[in-house]
Amino acid sequence: MKIYFVRHGKTEWNLEGRFQGHSGDSALLPEAFEDIQLLGQHLADVPFDRIFSSDLKRAHVTAELIHQANHHSKIVETTPQLREWDFGRLEGTKIRLLQDIYPQQYTALKNNLAQFKSNMFDAESVYQATQRIIQFVKGLKDSQAETVLIVSHGAILTASIQTLLGFGPAQLRHRGGLDNGSVTILETQNFEDFTEISWNDMSYKLTEVETIAVS
Repeated sequence: MKIYFVRHGKTEWNLEGRFQGHSGDSALLPEAFEDIQLLGQHLADVPFDRIFSSDLKRAHVTAELIHQANHHSKIVETTPQLREWDFGRLEGTKIRLLQDIYPQQYTALKNNLAQFKSNMFDAESVYQATQRIIQFVKGLKDSQAETVLIVSHGAILTASIQTLLGFGPAQLRHRGGLDNGSVTILETQNFEDFTEISWNDMSYKLTEVETIAVS
């Protein structure tokens, strides 16, 4: 199976630098719709057998726009299992506030999740968050689908994809986080070993810029 992972388009809280997790769900920015339309065109010919999305609106809208541009897919299936990390008491707060008050925890969250103390904030642990996604992915083994799209969220996708690739908690952020609207592709034959085909791909936006430049 080939699995395409897409992070939703950029939202108001993304722009404001707020924690936007399992329960927070701000609106997509106007420019996000333009980017998602480009992404939809980029993926239009990919023969998705199934499209899955987090049930949070920012992800679901992203998935629907991609689906509408795709020449093969039929419906978008939503599930709370694909929601963002539950950040607990951090939900909706400015990320800068965590940096100012808990600088060690800010550094851990950005660089070394093995040191992130989720219980300080009544948040999901790294293991709890990643296992939600991993169990969903491994549950696709008997689906008979060959190509699948999963639209979800930045923090949980970054950590979960790296876990699927065999990295431990201390290394889950070693390449930083996924960008809004990015595409990461993994492939697996046995749902135990996963191979990376692309990571955080935003080339569809560069292609559009080049097209404008030469037209």
